[in-house]
Amino acid sequence: MKNTLGDLNNHLFAQLEKLSDENLTSEGLIEEINRAKAINSVATQIISNASLVLQAKKMHDDRINADLELPKMLEG
Repeated sequence: MKNTLGDLNNHLFAQLEKLSDENLTSEGLIEEINRAKAINSVATQIISNASLVLQAKKMHDDRINADLELPKMLEG
């Protein structure tokens, strides 16, 4: 199973469409609201995790190379 942030985005918009359905009964609307809360909770964790992965990647890419030679004017 391979899900992407794009898939998550599609799920969130699909849920928004379900919440906007004017034909929902009061009971159906309550069910969809509860479902939306659950989806929101999971989506928040997925986005948080993706953000952490991105931050780690940036830090890895920005690390200083230990073999880097300083310019002659900066050598002590």
